[in-house]
Amino acid sequence: MTDPTAPDPERGGDRPEPDADGVTAPDGRTAPDAPLSAHLRAARAEFESQVARTRADFEEANERIKQRTGRDLIVAILIGLAIGAVLVLSLAIYKPVFLLFAFAAAVFGVFELARALQAGGRRIDLAPQLIGAAGMIVSAWTLALWQHWVVVCAAVLLVVLWRLVARLFEHDRRAGRAIWDDILTGTLVQLYVAFAASLCVILLRQDGGQWWVLAFIIVAVAADTGAYATGLTFGRHPMAPRISPNKTWEGFAGAVAAALVAGVLLAIFMLGLVWWTGLIIGATILATATIGDLGESMIKRDLGIKDMSSWLPGHGGVLDRLDSILPSAGAALALYYFLTPLVAS
Repeated sequence: MTDPTAPDPERGGDRPEPDADGVTAPDGRTAPDAPLSAHLRAARAEFESQVARTRADFEEANERIKQRTGRDLIVAILIGLAIGAVLVLSLAIYKPVFLLFAFAAAVFGVFELARALQAGGRRIDLAPQLIGAAGMIVSAWTLALWQHWVVVCAAVLLVVLWRLVARLFEHDRRAGRAIWDDILTGTLVQLYVAFAASLCVILLRQDGGQWWVLAFIIVAVAADTGAYATGLTFGRHPMAPRISPNKTWEGFAGAVAAALVAGVLLAIFMLGLVWWTGLIIGATILATATIGDLGESMIKRDLGIKDMSSWLPGHGGVLDRLDSILPSAGAALALYYFLTPLVAS
């Protein structure tokens, strides 16, 4: 008679048969932790499935946004966060470091705009443009205000004289009006980019100026982000279709809300001002940022280009990121002189 407890040679002798989960006890019975292992594997599979679905949904949404705006959302966010981190650290730790940031932004911004205008048929001389931009940024940090104004005038004069002298060697046969258009355009490059950036450096020099620089940049970025998010989600009515078809009144409403909220919070917690001054800061920076954004869009539309360059993937060029910040620098400097006395009182 066969012993039921004897090992079966056909089934591998003394080795017990694994259970459905591949876990067995030495005596052949299912191990106590088998249900737990099965549960963990099921949870892991569910988690991986959920991650895959989330990633697929995000990529699909990113592709829709890319088709609508021409921007890669993931790359834009990563680059934006990196630039923001450098900006905040330079202002919060040692504000002279921000001077390097402003210097690079001004020089690259002038270079981009000059090259774009050259491609559009304008005769812009790069050398005096870059020299003038560098001189303005350095003088804004190192010289007195009246001396800085002298440097600004000298930079503009250098651009004008360089173009007039260059014309003699180019045998330019265009009408005189075209020559003056080139001169005025070259002057615009200096004032729009280099001079505006120098005002930001002057604000940085002031007592506590680094917080004002950070505050007005945050308000400008908040307005831009609010406009982008609400415009992308609810935008139906174009704001300025001939200048920038993608801008909508719904997006502008989002920009207003974001700028005012950011202004109030920054006035209270960063600048030490009363809450209502934040409304003034938010409204003022919103106005200048919107004008700057539409102004650059008008220039690009006139030149027939989408971006000033492709140096910043997902954003375009340096000037595409500075379009709302540059015009806001002068307004922020004026607000500093106007509102700072309220702190003492």
